[in-house]
Amino acid sequence: MSKNTVGNESFAFEQSLAELETLVQKMESGDMSLEASLKTFEQGVRLTRDCQKALTDAEQKVQKLLEQNGELTTEPFNAVNEEPSAGKGP
Repeated sequence: MSKNTVGNESFAFEQSLAELETLVQKMESGDMSLEASLKTFEQGVRLTRDCQKALTDAEQKVQKLLEQNGELTTEPFNAVNEEPSAGKGP
């Protein structure tokens, strides 16, 4: 399983995607209460955001590799467009 980092935690993309698919199947079954459905939906939103961040980071790494004048070198990626921290305004 490939791992990526989201924040400071280790992130398993494939595991999160499988968990998201399971949540969707549960919700589609229609057997959940409204409260359980809302909690499941919230968990799905978090998983979706984490997976999207992992994909964006991977895309940026690939772009960085391709922009190295034909040389395949890697370097840590420092995202410039991250969301500002709470309390810090533009």
